[in-house]
Amino acid sequence: MKDICLEISKRYEIEFIEIGTDKDHVHFLIQSVPTLSPTKIIKAVKSITAKEIFKLHPEVKEQLWGGEFWTKGYYVNTVGRHGDENTIQAYVQAQGRLDEYEQIHSQQLKLF
Repeated sequence: MKDICLEISKRYEIEFIEIGTDKDHVHFLIQSVPTLSPTKIIKAVKSITAKEIFKLHPEVKEQLWGGEFWTKGYYVNTVGRHGDENTIQAYVQAQGRLDEYEQIHSQQLKLF
């Protein structure tokens, strides 16, 4: 997955700052140009990664419910100059280790 995302970065104006995986989902922290909407970015990432995974590992499609790699839904949030990129980055890095994220986040809240 990470290699595919690196290839996407080379072809599009999309930079994957963090990629975090958990049991059955993936979180991305992506930086891009303002002319690309979050929806366009998500559609490109989901489409390209699914095609490449199926090409590299055709057996995966047989194991998935309905043969779909991604669900139709997604959650997106934007980080701007005044947003807290560090908190989001820590959350993505901690995927699969959510207790670690909660420790980091609670320590940051104590600073305020």
